[in-house]
Amino acid sequence: MVDQTMDLVISNTEAVPQCKTPVENGEANSFMTMRAEKFSTWAIFLACIGAHEFRSPEMWRAALTESVATACLMFTLTCSIISCLDSGEVDPKLLVPFAVFIIAFLFLLVTVPLSGGHMSPVFTFIAALKGVITLSRASVYVLAQCIGSITGFLIIKAVMNPNLAEKYSLGGCSVTGDGGASGLRADTALVLEFACTFLVLFIGVTVAFDKRRCKELGLVMVCVVVAWSMGLAVFVSITVTGRASYAGVGLNPARCLGPALLLGGELWAGHWVFWVGPFVACSLYYGLSVNLPKEGLGWVEGEYDFVKLTGAFFGGKWPFP
Repeated sequence: MVDQTMDLVISNTEAVPQCKTPVENGEANSFMTMRAEKFSTWAIFLACIGAHEFRSPEMWRAALTESVATACLMFTLTCSIISCLDSGEVDPKLLVPFAVFIIAFLFLLVTVPLSGGHMSPVFTFIAALKGVITLSRASVYVLAQCIGSITGFLIIKAVMNPNLAEKYSLGGCSVTGDGGASGLRADTALVLEFACTFLVLFIGVTVAFDKRRCKELGLVMVCVVVAWSMGLAVFVSITVTGRASYAGVGLNPARCLGPALLLGGELWAGHWVFWVGPFVACSLYYGLSVNLPKEGLGWVEGEYDFVKLTGAFFGGKWPFP
């Protein structure tokens, strides 16, 4: 009897709804609201950086293309430049820029339809700022380019004459404290990297990101313009420094990374210059590009444009329709 009574009491107790106090209800609602806001902010962040592309096989194939193309470019370009510098010519000012133009043109012609033809963190960074590619793709591209650079210079180190490799620092971007024959002082190199990178962006990228002119000129001529802007920047840098053994500006942080990691020393100590200079140039060029006359340009409308995404994220709004 007692057991039956206890069972009845327990069953009745369970049947009675447990009322929460207003304070408990408020805490629960506040917790759920905070959790929803946190989830919403995270979802917006993932959308802004294009995290969905990490699941895209196409992006990884393009990144593989960037890595292989960068490795081949480093091998071809570095060997050609060292050959020009060691050719015995009194003044290789024309040989090096011409080699840069020809090689860059051929690689652009092949890779632009496949991955966009970046092969340099500089072009990847400005493409990300302009919203042409997502930040997720940009990060994977830069990593692929750095791996490609290291691979290319490992091959060069394995096959190049040791004396030649030592003489030209494996074709690396050299910065010396005293501005020696094959290197520049850090402040000079920084200004030169900034100025010449900006020159390439203003000439080459302005055309490459203009849909109207790309359609009018065609792929071949666009590649010619971009490659010629790179050759021009190298020519200017060699001319203004007046050093016969100087191979010109890096224009590509990945190109400077390989030798810096493999040889260290002054190449690594001054390596920061070849990242800071170009990235400052990209930032300033982006600021200029948003203020260029719109009537004469048919800019690629990137939905991942940096300013647009920043406003969407801090405004707490979904960036895409």
